[in-house]
Amino acid sequence: MSTESILQTIAALVPVGSRVLDLGCGTGELLAYLKAQRGCSGYGVELDDANLLACVKRGVNAIQLNLEEGLSIFEDQSFDVVLQLETLQHLRNTEAMLRETARVGRIGIVSFPNFAHWPNRMQVMLGRMPVTRVLPYEWYDTPNIRVGTYADFEVLAQKNRLRVLDSFGIQNGRTVRTRPNLLASMAVFKFDRG
Repeated sequence: MSTESILQTIAALVPVGSRVLDLGCGTGELLAYLKAQRGCSGYGVELDDANLLACVKRGVNAIQLNLEEGLSIFEDQSFDVVLQLETLQHLRNTEAMLRETARVGRIGIVSFPNFAHWPNRMQVMLGRMPVTRVLPYEWYDTPNIRVGTYADFEVLAQKNRLRVLDSFGIQNGRTVRTRPNLLASMAVFKFDRG
């Protein structure tokens, strides 16, 4: 799965000129891309010191914050878009953070490994936890504390009164819109508070 093609796919969901908050921004690669290619501005939120330093070196504004503590430092609707890319599965307070994403941003975009992807199902049927490119860890050393599926997120969004504006899967850098719960290793959802 090409990082560049995923960046482009996610960036296409972000309106030009948006004020963006990227939760778990890592090294700031996506924010730098959005700034250069889409005329966006904003901040990253990151906990890791090395990643924060990488953000500074890229010219990305980043704040050190533990997402488990919430987003109370941000006012309602203070960003056009809040990104939560491959962070939900690492959080204990997943549902609360999803609500915070919808509160702080006019639009939320999340992505996460889709546990229902067919190779994962096969590995579970054979009695093992999946190990794939998107889920590269063994069950005993994974940083993921949650596993979810494309279909699970649809239910969670409905439960939290979030309106899904767009959704699809990603597999090998390509968008999957037909049966993404089965055919995609990554799920992507764009939503608002409806």
